[in-house]
Parts: sequence; C-alpha cells; structure tokens
Amino acid sequence: MNKINKLSLFINTIRYLRCKQIYYRLFYFIKEKFKGLLGLKYNFSRNSNAKNLMLLNSIELLEDGMDNYEFKFINLSKKFSDKIDWNYSDYGKLWTYNLTYFEFLNRKESVKHGLELISAFIENIVIIRDGLDSYPISLRGINWIKFLVCNNVNNKIINDSLYAQYYILLNKLEYHLLGNHLLENGFSLLFGAYYFEDLTLYERAKEILEVELEEQILADGAHFELSPMYHQIILFRLLDCINLITNNNWRGKELLRLFLQKAGIMLSWLEEMTFRNGEIPLFNDSTNFIAPNSKSLFKYAKLMSVKANRTRLNESGYRKYRNDNYEMIVDVGKIGPDYLTGHSHSDTFNFELYINDKPVIVDTGVSTYENTHTRFAQRSTMAHNTVIIENFNQSEVWSSFRVARRAYVDIIDEGDDFIEVVHDGYKRIGAWHKRRFESFEREIKIIDFVESRKKYLCRAFFHFHPDECIKKKNNRIITSDLEIQFKGNTELDVKDYNYAPEFNKLIKSKCVVAFFNTNTTLKTILRKR
Repeated sequence: MNKINKLSLFINTIRYLRCKQIYYRLFYFIKEKFKGLLGLKYNFSRNSNAKNLMLLNSIELLEDGMDNYEFKFINLSKKFSDKIDWNYSDYGKLWTYNLTYFEFLNRKESVKHGLELISAFIENIVIIRDGLDSYPISLRGINWIKFLVCNNVNNKIINDSLYAQYYILLNKLEYHLLGNHLLENGFSLLFGAYYFEDLTLYERAKEILEVELEEQILADGAHFELSPMYHQIILFRLLDCINLITNNNWRGKELLRLFLQKAGIMLSWLEEMTFRNGEIPLFNDSTNFIAPNSKSLFKYAKLMSVKANRTRLNESGYRKYRNDNYEMIVDVGKIGPDYLTGHSHSDTFNFELYINDKPVIVDTGVSTYENTHTRFAQRSTMAHNTVIIENFNQSEVWSSFRVARRAYVDIIDEGDDFIEVVHDGYKRIGAWHKRRFESFEREIKIIDFVESRKKYLCRAFFHFHPDECIKKKNNRIITSDLEIQFKGNTELDVKDYNYAPEFNKLIKSKCVVAFFNTNTTLKTILRKR
C-alpha cells in the first residue's frame, strides 16, 4: 500500500470518529507519557471492605480453559512448567487477554487451585502489561467476584488487589473506543460497586450504563455493532447484572427497570436471529465458542424472570425468512455505527441459508483478530455471499479493526416475503449494486443488478458449508440440499475457500462464483432438493 492510499484510508477513517474518541485517545496518550517521565506507578493494593453478596448460578463458560498449568483459549494451548507467564504473547494479544480474563474460574475450578492462580497473578501484577488494559480488568473483576462470592471466600489480599484494579480501571475507561468495551467497563464497575459498596464506582457505572444501553441497544433489540456473537456477550453481562441487583439490596433497584427492558428486547432479537438448531449466523466478527450460546442464554433469562419483549427485525438491518423447508437471514443494513466499525465486515447484502436445520450457505466466519492477510481477507467483500465489482471492497476495510469509506443502504421496496435494496459502496467507481431477495415455499430468488457508467466485471459469491457436496452441471449447481440455477451470468466457477467457524480453525470448503457484467441482471434461483 503506497503512502497516498494509506493517508486516504486514514483520513476516511478518522472523519467518522466522535470528538470524544479523538480527545480521549490524545488524553490517554499524553497521560501515559507523563506518567512514564515522572516515574509514576499504579497503586496495586487498596484497603477494602468487601461485602457478602448473593448470586444465583450463572452460565458455566465454554469448553476452553485450563487444566493444571495448561491453558487453552481460542483453540491454542500452552503449558507452563512451574510459573505462569501472564504476558505470554506468542499467540497474539487476544490469547493473552483470555489468559488474564480468568473466565476459567467459573468452570467448576477447585477453590484451592483458583485461589492459587489469583495469588500468582497478584504476585506478578507489577510486571503485567496487557492484563492491565481496561477490557481485561473489566472481565477479570466480574469473574473474580463471581468466584469469590459463589465459594464464600473473603480474602483480604485478593480483595485489596481487586479494589485497586477497579480504581485503575476508573482512571482509564474506554471512552476512546466506546461500544461494547465501554459497556463492559460499566457492567464491571457495577459489580465492583456492589462488592465493595463503593458509591464512586456505582455512580460512574450508573452513568455509563444508562447512557450506553440507550444508545447501543437498537429499537429491534440488536446490539448496535451488529455482531450476533457480541450481542450474546452483552446480553449475558446484562443478565448477570440483573442477577446482582435482584439478589442484593444495596442501592435499591433503581437500575433494574432499565436492565429488564433492554434484556427483554435483546432476548427477542436473539430468538429471531437464532436458527432452529440453536446456531447463530456468523455475521461481522462472530464465531463459535466465545460467547454463551443462545440456548444457555434463554435458560438463564428464564431463571432471571426475563421475558422477551416481542419485536420485529428492523433497525438492525437484518431480515429472516423461514418456513418448514428453510431459514434464511439476510443483511440489508449498515455495517455498524459510523464511529465504531472495528468488528464490521464489508458484507452488505450477505446472507446465510439453513435447510432441514443444517447450515448450507454460510458466512465464512473469522479465525483471527491479528493484523494479517487472513484477517483482511475474512473481512473483505469476497469472503461473503454478495457481489464484488472487480476487486473493490464495498466498504474499505483495512488494518485489523478499521473501515474507511463504507456502504450505505436504501430500501427500495419490502413485503413479508421479499425485500429490494440498493447500496452505494461502489459509488467511488460510479456503480451501485441493487439486490432483491424473494422467499417462496421451496425456493429463493436472488436478483442482482449493478448499474454503472462503465463496464466492470462483477462476481456473486456463494460460500457453502463443508458438509455440502458440490457438483457443477452446465449452468447449474447441485449440492446435497440445493439445486441452484443461474441466469444472466457469463461464467460459473467452483473454487476452494477456508471456512472459519472458530478462532484459529480453518476448514476447506467450496465456494461458487457467478460472473456477470454491469448493467445486466443476474438471477439466482435456489431450490430445495
């Protein structure tokens, strides 16, 4: 990438940021520089007076975790011999973060072993780097409190360390990022406030949560970053906070009404977005075995007496078409909030299709957050079930979490069983992509038209689940579950791609590519076999 192109991407990224984000990026940068120059250090122990809390059993988290001193996160294992390296970075920052989240404490870990691990962290806290970032402090705080409360442990050294970590968090809240990161800060501060009966922590938590939940939870219940996985995570935190407030009397119930209302519409959205077999579409940054699954969340919500406030998919830009033969979820909305597109993909008009409760056409998923070619490829238009013009992405994804110019969508027409939409992601080359989805009892029609002043080559991608057997016959594709007919294409190709259902897991699968030209119509008819 040359310097001019990189400058253009940078300018077209920061122009969408909020002034608050830019201010706090500069403020924290300068603050850290002065802290280093003056030799100032964090206070890692703060005199505390922890209170006994009551919490009902939450969700036991996931399959990854630890066994003795062998830790497994995001499908990567590391065994430490006699001393844990809390800064271990060979597997990237996300793995290091997971190591310091301490979510493994809530997987029926023995109390003695859990306390040993916490003590080992505290003993090394002065040299810990990534683990003292705001996000891992937030998750670790909740996990330590859950572990200590559920096992009736009141340890002064641990409590004093945890209390100090909360005041470190208080001084570097993630206003420079906003979104799910700031919400996690708020949820954790609320747990810390109740555990230590600290009004300072409580008031800041209340301020964050009241503002951010109103903005971040859309009217149809979606979390506004539009990742089903992060939606599950945020709903889980919200249910934990309902658990906390419902079962403890400190500060009354002043936040409970807000939490119940937001959890109710989030639950409704998740019910709509979950396929009958319990899986979610892997739209944007979504993958399996990171968040609690939908079934666990539905069960936890019932335990917390949270009922779904029925809403239709709307503001999130997702639509679902379903009958006895298939379920299809389509993405016809924005890629995310303009000032927060770190978890967004260039995937406008993408879709997933399940037949007989099995995934057939799928999103390719994500396997890494590292700044690599794989990360770029998985965020690109070519990795999704939509149309790419030449090799231009609809939205200019770059680096690990950045987007410059991005596609915006207009709905042309919509009914119960169809939607017609257009996006302007290609207007920089003088082109507009229009797509129409039509849902029938046993078939789906997808009609693509790219209007352009110049002639360009267009390609429509259809990524198949690894279990599907793909055969090409003339201008048709026959799979285990589908027969697909194309009209208006100039060429049809079947190629390999890497399906990424989990972090650090790639499975060879097949992708169908239909070639067509601008100002011509491509009609794709998918019939259940």
